[in-house]
Amino acid sequence: MKIDLRNGLLDVARQVPSPNCDARPAGTDIELLVIHNISLPPGCFEGNAIDCFFTNTLDIEAHPYYAEIADLRVSAHLLLRRDGSIIQYVPFTQRAWHAGVSCFQGRERCNDYSIGIELEGTDEQAYEDIQYQVLEQLITLLAQTYPGIQPDRIVGHSDIAASRKTDPGPAFDWSKIRT
Repeated sequence: MKIDLRNGLLDVARQVPSPNCDARPAGTDIELLVIHNISLPPGCFEGNAIDCFFTNTLDIEAHPYYAEIADLRVSAHLLLRRDGSIIQYVPFTQRAWHAGVSCFQGRERCNDYSIGIELEGTDEQAYEDIQYQVLEQLITLLAQTYPGIQPDRIVGHSDIAASRKTDPGPAFDWSKIRT
């Protein structure tokens, strides 16, 4: 795996560009990695609903839950599917809209200086071993490319938005990525 530093793209990822991104503030270094989870509909691990959600093309008639999220405009840099495949929605050079209202160590607006990785999963269901293996490889690559991402700056969405988010949830085994 490698990242093209000119355009911020991961060479092994399937590219599905999301419009839900914008420029990072000038002079902002990437210094945080945020791990999330997502499944659409909740608990379902098949189909392309996540792609549709992040590209604002979700068919709200396809499932009752979709009407609840139809107006959201969100994205992530990467999605790590249950089979270990990777989808990139936003180049690392851009700000993905993944963290929302957030704060890390007193610094707000985590989207400005973070990379967001979604794992296909739920708070309660165990993640796949292949997801941990690929995530470990991604963390190594991202930390080499963006030295501000140190082990203590790899967090869950719940760590930066505790009053409103719980992901990646209790099913996520931090010991599989942290030494």
